[in-house]
This record gives sequence, C-alpha cells and structure tokens, in this order.
Amino acid sequence: MCAAAPSLLFYADTHASRDLLYFGRFECHDPFIAFEVGGKKVAVLNALEFGRGLKESAFDEILSLETLQSELRVRYPDTPRFGPADIIALLGTKLGIGSWRVPEEFPAGLLERLRARHLRVEVAAEAVLPAREIKTAREAAAIRAGNRVAAAGFVAAEGLLRRAKIAGKKLVLDGRPLTSERVRLAIEIACLEAGGLALDTIVAGGDQACDPHCRGQGPLRANALIIVDIFPRHTASGYHGDMTRTYLKGRASAEQRALVEAVAAAQKAARRVLRAGVISAAVHQECVNVFAARGYETKATPKGSVGFFHGTGHGLGLAVHEAPRVSAPVQEPLKQGAVVTVEPGLYYPGLGGCRIEDVAWLTETGHQLLSKHPYAWEIG
Repeated sequence: MCAAAPSLLFYADTHASRDLLYFGRFECHDPFIAFEVGGKKVAVLNALEFGRGLKESAFDEILSLETLQSELRVRYPDTPRFGPADIIALLGTKLGIGSWRVPEEFPAGLLERLRARHLRVEVAAEAVLPAREIKTAREAAAIRAGNRVAAAGFVAAEGLLRRAKIAGKKLVLDGRPLTSERVRLAIEIACLEAGGLALDTIVAGGDQACDPHCRGQGPLRANALIIVDIFPRHTASGYHGDMTRTYLKGRASAEQRALVEAVAAAQKAARRVLRAGVISAAVHQECVNVFAARGYETKATPKGSVGFFHGTGHGLGLAVHEAPRVSAPVQEPLKQGAVVTVEPGLYYPGLGGCRIEDVAWLTETGHQLLSKHPYAWEIG
C-alpha cells in the first residue's frame, strides 16, 4: 500500500509568501497556518481574522486557532503556551496527516521544531504551486490594470520633466533642484490616485542608472539619460504592473540617441519571436544579437559590469519577480499563458543607461501586450 502524498503546508503572512496569497486568495499581515488535505484548502485563523476569512477567502475550511489551543490545554495542562509547531502536530494527529511538504522559504526555526517533534517534513525542491506561472484572463486583466497604474506614474514624471528648466547642468523646478526623490514622490502619489501602490520606484539619472536596481538620489542633470522603472501593486487585485521608460531633459548627443535606438531595436527583436513554445534563452539571444551587431560590448570591470548584463525578462503577477525567467541560462520553452516582461538595457558609465520594459501575455502564435505607454524620451 502506497503512503499518502505529503500535505502542502504554509506558515507565513501573505506579504512574505505570494504562494500563500495565491493558495487562499486571502491577505493577512500576520503569519498563519494553511495546508492542503484530501483536496481541500484549510486555514487556521485567530478570532481577529476568522470572520473575514469566511467572507473573503478561497479556503474550503477555516479552523479556529483558539479552539485548537483550548484542545491542547486540555491535553497538556502543564504547558504554559502553545506555538504553531504544537498546532501543526495536533492537526497531523487529528486529520491523519503522516507527512508535510513545505516551500523553500518556510521558516527554518519552525521547521526544526516540527522535526524535533518527529514530524516528517520535506522541503520542496521546486515551486509548490506551479500553476501560478500560467495566468488566466482574469489575472491578465489585473496585470493590465497594474500597468495602467504605472502609466499614471509616467505621466506624472513626464509632467515634472517638461516643466523643469535647465540651469547649467542641473534641472530646476519651482526654484529648487529637480531630484530623483521629487520625481519619485510625484510618481507614488499618481499611482495611489490611480488605484495602486508603487514602492521602490527607480528614478535614476546619469551613472546611477548604470546600476539597474539603483533607486536614484539627488539632483537630476540636464542632457543625461534618466531611467524610470515603476512596478506598482494594483490595490484591488494584488497583481503588479511593471514598466520602464528612459528619458532625457534637454538635448541628446548622437551617442545617447544610438544607445536608446539600440535598446528599442533589441526589444522589438525579442518581441518578434516571443510566443508560447519558444526557448527562453532564444528570446534573450535576440537582444544580444542586436547589441553585438551595433558594437555594444558586455564585460565585467573592477567597478562592475557594463553593457547588457541582466536577463531580458521575468514573470510577473502577485510578485514583481516570479517564474518564468527570460535569460541565457534558461533552456526551456515558455508556456502558453505565462506573463513576462521584455526589458533589455544597456549601461555604460560616462554615457548613461537605457532600459525599455513592457509586459506580454504569451499565446500560441505570439503575445498580447499588457502594458501601454508612449516611448517618447527626449523632452526639450
């Protein structure tokens, strides 16, 4: 007789675990137990969350934490308090669960406590909810809504850049230097008003933009490339948008125009082959080919890498970065229904950085764009 498969087990808050949010479709800022048994999704919630869970979640059953704690106090009257390991052990006994399977990010301390109680717990080597990679039409619509929020942020940023005046090498607005921080604040306010929350937005000019995840700080300079990367969370659905545009206030040099044109051409080349079934690395190689043909070298230097040194894209959904990856090491076909970003970039200190990013929902014959905003980048 075959042993029963391990039951999937979570203990996290839904900010820390997007898998748990996907599993129960229930946002909770405090860690809680959730698991699968007999094809049912079950959560253990305290009195604060119990009623809301009944109304809002997709769990098939919700158990009362306080009821389980009371049962433990009857069984073990000399124990002063009970933690999640005690609750999980009790559930295993009551429900006949012989073993558990947990995601890689499961708390190490709790894992040790479970194993100290001689519970069989295996850590999954792969994604515990692979279905997350394939987006439904509802999910695609939510991501599109997230990108509409991002587009509102770009409109705000462009408005500040248009109003700004050039004073020597700096940009000045309303008598004060226009800084990354001022632009970022305007973006975040616009995103809030559009129905989303933008955190860690990138507004990086000049050499700061050559570190792709540098958020940017201080005064923005005239005639310098400025990367703006906005990845807000759509408040109503929990799904993210993710778009990047590159700007310049003033007059671009021939070298800057060539850089931006190369990145735009690389993105178009990647999109021409982007569809379900194509090998991930092959999409990335289209960008590499464009850059190589135009003489843009990628290399590591003592001060960091230059050129095109990141992947072409990543999955997008309840998390900003999730499966799949569109990059050189991934020799696997992209799946129909996956949502991926397409964001090639070039970065050379002294010249600047450029990245252009859009979001695509993959179909059998191509893809649908889930992002929309103009690419006009040179603002006089």
